[in-house]
Amino acid sequence: MITAAQIRGARAMVGLSTEDLAADSKLPVASIQTIESDIASADAKAITAVRAALEARGILFLPSGSQDSGGPGVRMKSWDEEEGIRPENLNATNDD
Repeated sequence: MITAAQIRGARAMVGLSTEDLAADSKLPVASIQTIESDIASADAKAITAVRAALEARGILFLPSGSQDSGGPGVRMKSWDEEEGIRPENLNATNDD
């Protein structure tokens, strides 16, 4: 199970507003706000849609204790060099 904090963090990592995430997941903005504030009261299908939308943007959800003794978290998927330029290497000369 993912947490509301993971959803908020993932959305911030990929630079999405609640409106953007609602559009990506085909949900109303109110559903996104509910998931991010009180995930326990949110619809399971809505949580699944939000998770899928964020994973499509490159997010990995990490369960508690998956990397060390820490809690649940999020990170970006491993970068495949064939996919293009790494984000940290983008600049004005290669930004198309």
